[in-house]
Amino acid sequence: MLELHQFRHSAFCLKVRMVLQAKGLSYRTVEVTPGVGQVAVFRLSGQRQVPVLVDGETVLADSTAIALHLEQREVDPALVPTDPRQAAQVRLLEDWADTTLAAAVRVALVQAAALDPQLRVALLPDDLPDPVRRVMGSIPGGWVSNVTELVNQSERAELLVSLEQLSVAVQAAPWLVGNSMSLADLAVAAQLSLLRFPASSGAALSGHGVPGLSDHPKLQPLFQWRDQLELRLMERTLEEV
Repeated sequence: MLELHQFRHSAFCLKVRMVLQAKGLSYRTVEVTPGVGQVAVFRLSGQRQVPVLVDGETVLADSTAIALHLEQREVDPALVPTDPRQAAQVRLLEDWADTTLAAAVRVALVQAAALDPQLRVALLPDDLPDPVRRVMGSIPGGWVSNVTELVNQSERAELLVSLEQLSVAVQAAPWLVGNSMSLADLAVAAQLSLLRFPASSGAALSGHGVPGLSDHPKLQPLFQWRDQLELRLMERTLEEV
């Protein structure tokens, strides 16, 4: 069986899980503890980052490399179109989601977690001792005032503009490229999950997110699109069981 080494709340690990679900592939997850657990990941893959996928004798790191490996392993449904123009559009959108969007989302989430102790604790690894969790939860939001001041407001405004454009796009058509689900949809949807956590994130996180974005009126169709995409994947998973 395929084995995915991951951080549960990593958008890149979520992207890989979505690809696995889209392909209807069975897999097990291995939750990696940041720090100590990454030593084992290094021994396995030669680097400390997740996701890492183990497929028999093949060990792959990087969400895009894993996605393309799975695309070759299980051709149906295709997540990269055969049409060269559409394939290029998918890869460009995926790259944008994994770089520009991911960086902006990460900053926005760090800022939100710094100011919200409940969100901060919910994002901690499940195997952290309770005393550590209590300490993290008791730190007042003002402790990172310097960090929040470093957040570039123009970057936040650019993120909002991009998300508004995506919201318009998904209202016009169900898929970002072509007439079926693609890797572009999954890459974008995974990053959106850190702006407003879906039900699959668990009770502690579900519905929480980045204030000013997760509750922005113009972005509600975009988060609904993300939730509907997850529902499609869950239904596909159940069909394969």
